[in-house]
Amino acid sequence: MAALPQEIQAPTVNADDLQALRQVVEKFDRSQLIWTSGYLAGLAGNTAPLAAVPSVAPGTETWHVFYATETGNSRDVAEQLVQQAQAAGCATELHDLSNTRPKLLKSIGHAVFVLATHGIGEAPEGSEAFFEFWLGDKAPGLKHLQYSVLALGDSSYADFCEMGRVFDARLGALGATAIAERVECDLDFQPPADRWIESVLECAQADSKPSAPSPAAYLNAVSESPLHNRRNPFAAEVAQQQIITGRSSSKQVLHVELDLEGSGLVYQPGDSLAVWPENPPQIIEAVAAATGLEAQVLADKEITALSRPLLDAVAKQHADLQEILHDRERFAAFLATRQLLDVAYEYPVDWQQPEFTAALRKLLPRSYSIASSPDANPDEAHLTVALVDYEKFSRRHWGAASNFLASETEQVPVFVESNDNFRLPEDTDAPIIMIGAGTGVAPYRAFIEQRREHGHTGDNWLVFGERNFASDFLYQLEWLRYRKAGILTRLDVAFSRDQVEKVYVQDRLLENAQQIYTWLERGAHVYVCGDATRMAGDVHAALLKLIQQQSGGNEESAAEYLLALKQARRYQRDVY
Repeated sequence: MAALPQEIQAPTVNADDLQALRQVVEKFDRSQLIWTSGYLAGLAGNTAPLAAVPSVAPGTETWHVFYATETGNSRDVAEQLVQQAQAAGCATELHDLSNTRPKLLKSIGHAVFVLATHGIGEAPEGSEAFFEFWLGDKAPGLKHLQYSVLALGDSSYADFCEMGRVFDARLGALGATAIAERVECDLDFQPPADRWIESVLECAQADSKPSAPSPAAYLNAVSESPLHNRRNPFAAEVAQQQIITGRSSSKQVLHVELDLEGSGLVYQPGDSLAVWPENPPQIIEAVAAATGLEAQVLADKEITALSRPLLDAVAKQHADLQEILHDRERFAAFLATRQLLDVAYEYPVDWQQPEFTAALRKLLPRSYSIASSPDANPDEAHLTVALVDYEKFSRRHWGAASNFLASETEQVPVFVESNDNFRLPEDTDAPIIMIGAGTGVAPYRAFIEQRREHGHTGDNWLVFGERNFASDFLYQLEWLRYRKAGILTRLDVAFSRDQVEKVYVQDRLLENAQQIYTWLERGAHVYVCGDATRMAGDVHAALLKLIQQQSGGNEESAAEYLLALKQARRYQRDVY
């Protein structure tokens, strides 16, 4: 593993100086705080003559920067744009679409959007109301608006950058003018995002007062934060690896504990830890044998997940693959079941040709919901990892990150991805209902640890699903101890393979419809974590059904009830 930068030691700051700093920034809004953090980082790194950083010229048009995010990447890019724009003397305002009034677009002239696609071509959690308004029939014209869209996605999904594409087209249809073409980013989003930011800044600069300086002179005024992040991960020591499924289980699930001491990393229950993996040797060896490529070429490439650019290159020599790529359902099924190994055998090409090696995507981080409370486990982060290792199409398949975490590696490069759309209620007396299947139980372990640690009095109900009770009841002893101690008020489980008729978490919800609805009427917050393609949709449908039944309403009123819960942040999902 390549050596990582040593962790930064936290400095000692004089209490009087710290108080003075707080007095200066206490009235700053979010965008001002973001710019200030970059300004101070620039001073620390001495990266540019920061004394020349300009103020915004009077009368300068404000550029509104909107983001919709699930893992925090869109927010990071939006904040990066705000930092650089303000350093260049451009007026900006930052907006999270999860709490932005949709009609705000009617009253502004300049807007840029950093939009992630989540789940099956869906908007990130919390931002649905904004998009529903502007994609609906009642959306007004926007001929006054100048805009640009940066779309973030994952080309190993059929609905790559779907929200960005749809919203860009909708803005154009409503009469808005694009000042920079939409840019679509794959998982390695930073290089194209940097280019998009530069193009937007050029437009913003042209729109600003003549006295404002060129943004190029200030691009280096804001340096990267010294804290560990995507570009500068922390080398976490592996403190523990333990298999928490039984011998008879059809899969292996690991509990992994990582030591974060000295990292400066901060997280909350509901956040994720991103892991920069290494391709394990057995994966590289199998793909090298199938493609003829050298192991050193494959070491840092994405060889366990497919991407659209790679398949497009292969399809130029295989007409049947072209047909699959143009059929959305067949393409989605293809991506879900195959790896590079399968493509190499089923659609042979000369993999050493430049068009194929160039299309191999860089190996990128994987995110795992953190299964621990930072207050109950200081300087630690726990992960619940399903090991990907299976036979299909008469070939063995592996997952890069899960096998890396299961290996004998002593250090794992990590950084935190915050998830503000999956948070415990601020009201510590509020009841919560936690619904999860498989490793989707991970964040609930963090929730319960946090509530126990801080003495929260709200009731806690866990609805958990897996295949078999005897081998797949993840963290069983912990849940039973919490149940006995009264910390876990209710525990309902659904083990699908323990009886002839399969039973899932959504079935348990319907069986307890009256109690679920009673909890909702008491102010309960509902959380769903797990598979987006099946479980999340089935749970949503079950919630709609039980709300309709128990309230005596119809489908429309049940949908409005659930939408109101979501808008009040009482219905939150972390699905993948």
